[in-house]
Amino acid sequence: MIAYIVRRTLYAIPILIGVNLFTFALFFWVNTPDDMARMHLGLKRVTPEAIAKWKQERGYDKPLLFNSGAPGATEKLGDTIFFEKSIRMFVFDFGAADDGRDIGREIKARMLPSLALALPVFVVGLLVHITFALLVAFFRATYIDFWGVVLCVAMMSISSMFYIIGGQYLISKLWHLVPISGFQGGVDSAKFLALPVIIGVIGSLGAATRLYRTFFLEEINKDYVRTARAKGLSEVTVLFKHVLKNAMIPILTGAVVAIPFLFMGSLITESFFGIPGLGSYTVDAIRSQDFAVVRSMVFIGSFLYIVGLLLTDLSYTLVDPRIRLG
Repeated sequence: MIAYIVRRTLYAIPILIGVNLFTFALFFWVNTPDDMARMHLGLKRVTPEAIAKWKQERGYDKPLLFNSGAPGATEKLGDTIFFEKSIRMFVFDFGAADDGRDIGREIKARMLPSLALALPVFVVGLLVHITFALLVAFFRATYIDFWGVVLCVAMMSISSMFYIIGGQYLISKLWHLVPISGFQGGVDSAKFLALPVIIGVIGSLGAATRLYRTFFLEEINKDYVRTARAKGLSEVTVLFKHVLKNAMIPILTGAVVAIPFLFMGSLITESFFGIPGLGSYTVDAIRSQDFAVVRSMVFIGSFLYIVGLLLTDLSYTLVDPRIRLG
């Protein structure tokens, strides 16, 4: 087990380097350091001196990937924007944003609002989706199953923007039950998070229910289920004791991978509801073309995704003792 974890950790290093390189190339293919300086200076007529000063203060005055003017081979690769901006991230030192604010401090401050929104959506959503999928699978080949699938397909066909805008209009503007947007710490955060959580659960109900229903129906048709029925076990016992347990392996594949992304927040939901989390922080950085923040958030997302895959493999051994990691 330990050797497996070490091996997967070593595999993660070239993956993170590749993702970082791809993000770097994509960003600077669209924008040059001069373009970034003009945007952040916010002036119609920016002097070349002001651009040069801005780039020098933020370390964008060096070559992007290869410094042909450097004396040695190490300096040719090391004295570049890519190396100096990337190497510190592997020790989680994200430096300062292009506007001067400390990225690490911003991440720590915005992580809690993102978790306060994403964690209830994840937990409540997982319980609701599994319960609804079990209900539909229990009444398979009946009108409940048919109309349940129709409802899921209809919900999948509706954009998440409809749920957000419709929920804000109906629950906040007409009924005045919760604030339409904003965020406040402490106990008062519940009234700001209630509507985003409900919308998050409902918005993913259709896709998750259809997926989990497929898992349950696949297990129901296996031999061990027929054997359990032949022993006289009730359908409820078979469904909850045997089918649910064996269907948890594919369910864990999606659930455990999603856990690290709880820290990243939801881009659309946080932006529409004015929640100062990591999702809105990323959207604001993309709008302002703040490469330092975008690069940091992509790196964190890649790292958390790799951690999620590792946790998924480890969770398999808990659900199915037959699986061994070597």
